[in-house]
Amino acid sequence: MTTAPPALPTYDDVVAAAGRIAGHAHRTPVLASRTINAEWGAQVFFKCENLQRMGAFKFRGAFNALAQFDAAQRKAGVVAFSSGNHAQGIALAARELGIPATIVMPQDAPAAKVAATQGYGANVVFYDRYTQDREQITRDLAERNGLTLIPPYDHADVLTGQGTAAKELFEEVGPLDAFFVCLGGGGLLSGSALATRALSPHTKLYGVEPAAGNDGQQSFRSGAIVHIDTPQTIADGAQTQHLGNITFPIIRRDVDDILTVTDEQLVDGMRFFAERMKLIVEPTGCLGFAAARAMRDELKGQRVGVLISGGNVDLARFSALVSA
Repeated sequence: MTTAPPALPTYDDVVAAAGRIAGHAHRTPVLASRTINAEWGAQVFFKCENLQRMGAFKFRGAFNALAQFDAAQRKAGVVAFSSGNHAQGIALAARELGIPATIVMPQDAPAAKVAATQGYGANVVFYDRYTQDREQITRDLAERNGLTLIPPYDHADVLTGQGTAAKELFEEVGPLDAFFVCLGGGGLLSGSALATRALSPHTKLYGVEPAAGNDGQQSFRSGAIVHIDTPQTIADGAQTQHLGNITFPIIRRDVDDILTVTDEQLVDGMRFFAERMKLIVEPTGCLGFAAARAMRDELKGQRVGVLISGGNVDLARFSALVSA
């Protein structure tokens, strides 16, 4: 007996999510750089989710998901697995909603992300990302303790919450010719795709992932979800091994292409944001910018959106990368 594919969320679900998170998530600023506009000959808009609560877009989806828990779920608690930003998003949303939270995190997660997750009141369970299965560990915790599992990307409420960032961008700046969005498991990109096709249907929408972990690109071009080993990249938020059963079909339908960039390009992006825009951006948050920068000759005369996904990076690590 075959299992029916999951029903895909729609832009109406993004609109509903925006209503739930209003007054809880920040409406983050959209910034511009005269330097970039002059160099590229384009008008570039940066949606700064590094200035979101807990430092990344993940708070949007986390709050949208947890806000819909019933009384029994709220009492029992939530469990999630994450390399850092989803962990913090769930922990902060759970604290605001009075829900106990347990987070499964890799032993080598950035110290700042671990400290913030624990600081928001979550119980952290560590695992080895290269030898252990985080999803199995989390499922076991959920079944043993009656917890509700909220995955980092393959969940309708999570991805529609993430899509509210793109919704805000289009509402503020209007239609775009091109839009570059970071890609890990696909929550941000699929949510952004729903908003893009509703509000700026002719936009060329690009997902961007690390060259060392291009499972999304392989999946997009082959038409089936490709699984890879955990990639070795400084973009810890994109060290995913596969797209989701909900995120992938939306990406295949609504995204124009999946691009890749190198770690060196990400470091160049971090350096640019710090020096010229006075922004601390984590490596993963530079994916969209790095790809757009590489395509700048093709973007001349266009209106371009770049979603900066987050700014959670240890300062010592940040300093070491940008000064190398």
